[in-house]
Amino acid sequence: MRVLITAGPTREPLDPVRFLSNYSTGAMGFAIAQEALARGHEPVLVLGPVERQPPVGVEVYGVETAREMLDAVLDFLPDCGAVICSAAVCDYRPAERSETKIKRGSLRSIELVENPDIAAEVGRRRAKEVRFAVFALETDDGAAHALDKLKRKGADLCVLNSPAAIGSESAEFRLIGADGGVRELGEVTKSELAGALLDELGL
Repeated sequence: MRVLITAGPTREPLDPVRFLSNYSTGAMGFAIAQEALARGHEPVLVLGPVERQPPVGVEVYGVETAREMLDAVLDFLPDCGAVICSAAVCDYRPAERSETKIKRGSLRSIELVENPDIAAEVGRRRAKEVRFAVFALETDDGAAHALDKLKRKGADLCVLNSPAAIGSESAEFRLIGADGGVRELGEVTKSELAGALLDELGL
């Protein structure tokens, strides 16, 4: 089965040298892709800009912005039996991109506009039999926010984590099902989380 995985951050350019982004390293998506490959699947990794090298043997499609990631996901979606959205997509982008470097003192505020919601688009467009998981990184009321996100995106499963997971080899994770059931994994490595996630999806 082809398994579509989004990973890493996106970057939203402000001018030729600056951008909005986040701290995502892509490690979680890499672990999922590696586990899917080990189970005999064909992972397709739609990857934002990261420093580390993706796992050997995984098909990788590199993107930079949220809109580029959406285009790639929609291109691959019809041929995939499962989708796992682990990327840390920027929710907003600058309304305008300057073609020249913005000088000190010339900018007092940045107008932002919403980026497309990639997970929501997958939820709307996927075939019924396509299994679909999302990630929720929360700082408060995690379980409630994760379940709300799962329902809004039309996903089968949501992985709940916290900022402590960024850049770390292990963290505390919870799996939230569409019925509101919670599976507490405790502190596990990202590879262990990848295995539990694929188990829950029946992969």
